[in-house]
Amino acid sequence: MSNLIQFVANHDDLSTDKGFQFKFYCDKCRNGHMSRFQPNAVGIAGELMRAAGSLFGGYFSSAGNAAYHVQRAIGGKAHDEAMEKAVLEGKQHFKQCTRCGHWVCPDVCWNHKAGLCEDCAPDEHEELAAQQSLAAREQIYEKTRAQDYTKELDFVNRAGIVQCPSCSAKMSPGQKFCPECGTPNVAAQAKEKFCSDCGATMKADQRFCAECGSKQ
Repeated sequence: MSNLIQFVANHDDLSTDKGFQFKFYCDKCRNGHMSRFQPNAVGIAGELMRAAGSLFGGYFSSAGNAAYHVQRAIGGKAHDEAMEKAVLEGKQHFKQCTRCGHWVCPDVCWNHKAGLCEDCAPDEHEELAAQQSLAAREQIYEKTRAQDYTKELDFVNRAGIVQCPSCSAKMSPGQKFCPECGTPNVAAQAKEKFCSDCGATMKADQRFCAECGSKQ
């Protein structure tokens, strides 16, 4: 039964007590091909009758032996012969690649021009279209990465942070001098003033000193 070796790794056995049927799969895309149903007249007429007799106290008188005869109805020589026929049928549908040995479906995974599967000999038009799509995706990604989507957003002012006009160091609004270069923070100093009499710190809108009461 040498024919079975070629399909044994990629098939489903759908046989029942009523007959034999198998489904074979493409090694590449897993598309399936269902073999024709082959009735199992011998198994139904013979083994299943013995199984019934076993269930009702006849032959062997045990349910275990009944199960044994059911199994024989869908196995054995008849099953092997049915599978061999199904394999021969499957070989008419699938194509075997002489380069890698895989069996593939003719509609999706076979390069008819090259006489090989598409893993070994990709279709030129399909491969070109795939590479163009990949290149377009990469170009879109690069252009998207290069685009500045935040140039209109002022993150510094939104956070209440100011920059030193001399060295561009970050300063909080309340700092009067730059911690890096000592440049006065004009914005902070404009919010304060000093009493002309006692020198106390005053807010810019204060008209009288809170320390000495003098009018400014």
